[in-house]
Amino acid sequence: MKKTLMAVAVSSAVLAGCANNSADDTVASAQNTQVKNVILMIGDGMGPQQVGLLEEYVRRAPQSELERQTALSKLANEGRLGLSLNAPHGPHGKLVVDSACSATQLATGVAAGSEMIGLDYQGNVVETILEKAKKAGKATGLVSDTRITHATPAAFASHQPHRSFEANIAAELIESGNVDVMLSGGARVFLPSDIKKDSADQQVMADLGAPKSVYKKSKRKDDRNLVVEAKSQHGYALAFDKTQLNAASSDKLLGLFANSGMDDGIAYSACKRDDSCTQPSLREMTLKALDVLSKDEDGFFLMIEGGQIDWAGHANDAGWMLHELLKFDEAVDAVYEWVKERNDTLVIVTADHETGSFGFSYSRKNTPTAKTLPGAGMKGNDYKPNFNFGDLAHLDRLYNQSGTFYDMLNAASPDWNFDEASAKDWQEAINQFSDYKVTLDQAASVGEREENTYYQADHKYQSAKVVPQFDDFKEFYVYADEDHTAKIGRALAADQNVVWGTGTHTAAPVPVYAFGPAGLTEQFSTMQHHVEVGQKMIKALGLN
Repeated sequence: MKKTLMAVAVSSAVLAGCANNSADDTVASAQNTQVKNVILMIGDGMGPQQVGLLEEYVRRAPQSELERQTALSKLANEGRLGLSLNAPHGPHGKLVVDSACSATQLATGVAAGSEMIGLDYQGNVVETILEKAKKAGKATGLVSDTRITHATPAAFASHQPHRSFEANIAAELIESGNVDVMLSGGARVFLPSDIKKDSADQQVMADLGAPKSVYKKSKRKDDRNLVVEAKSQHGYALAFDKTQLNAASSDKLLGLFANSGMDDGIAYSACKRDDSCTQPSLREMTLKALDVLSKDEDGFFLMIEGGQIDWAGHANDAGWMLHELLKFDEAVDAVYEWVKERNDTLVIVTADHETGSFGFSYSRKNTPTAKTLPGAGMKGNDYKPNFNFGDLAHLDRLYNQSGTFYDMLNAASPDWNFDEASAKDWQEAINQFSDYKVTLDQAASVGEREENTYYQADHKYQSAKVVPQFDDFKEFYVYADEDHTAKIGRALAADQNVVWGTGTHTAAPVPVYAFGPAGLTEQFSTMQHHVEVGQKMIKALGLN
């Protein structure tokens, strides 16, 4: 604890106590341009279109039993709302961003390049807001439902030439000591390369309380066990499931709850219904991080990512995406409840980019039949719109989806040998999980494949010689066999009143929700860029 900061805090408290006047408190809040804490929440892939899906479901889904207001709406109603561009900036800038570049620009307030982590556009290491906060004596945390070494969390506490260097990112996160609380999936890059075969290493993990699902395989190429190093050399308490997380009391905490990504939103919704979840939810990880970090009297910086919104968007899977948005909004609600009576914290909720070019759309399929309306203004004419504008029942039917499109891929061909998957295989797989059913002909189109006209022998994805066949926008479906998910999306699209434009990202501006002292939040109610958002957050903590 810094004596100078304590003196300032005491003086401020005395002055506030002397005023004891709500009008004076309002003025003070309006004039406050610096806070003790910043909480940044990133809905990865959550553009305005995705927010629209969430809001429509919560507000108007006929069968929803949720409170008819999202936590995002609470922030918007009581705070400020703006938009932010997010493309790579700098002399070598591009039009469309990836998560690594976008998160780097948010974390540093400096222009970055595609797929780099914690570097400026020329490749120089740039100190992040998290690292600045740590240097200033504040507590720090990263929370994600993907992997702690995935692009978004990594960009706040690591510096690597490419986002794929996750094994290096894991080592950097542990060795630097800059992050006090890390809660996510991704154990596979913390474990020694032979964990799958070495019974001694497996016993070590079992003795630490990790379930086999967490240490089932490794993505490292060496024999380092960073989980053990985190505990023995760097003082981290460990957690591998919800029970262990709840029991943890240390001010340094590493929670790794999955070998790779954590449970998807549909699986979470299912286990939540019967109270059988063993992994903590994004909300529960958020609450734990707030509990630990808020004990630091100097304040904290916390980044929370709802990362699988993006994964669902890449898959062109509207049902899964809805569940991810609801899961993220639960975490936003936890933050809102924690911060709503405070005046020392700035909350920013935004996205790194939009994924999928998603939207509800009207169509010529199932056009309405004529009906008589009672209003005199109809003057004897029937009401018969020219197009199908989408029934609210779609909201419930999307929510009723019982598995992701990846679950459907696994059911159609457990070994992903899609050259051998039949139309019947696809039909049964899709209809098993979707509330919308496909015909045999529609299922056959999902399995159509073609020679890869963009073949590159040394490319991570384009080394595939055969890929799913797209009749439109095939250049924007870049993930080879994984893109059979988008073929499912197309087979279901007309019945869902849903359209998708890409399997990757778009350059759409994304929303920025700002909640906290008015003197800070008003600056976010504008059209800005993520570089500027990063600069504003750094300034709000007094770190510039």
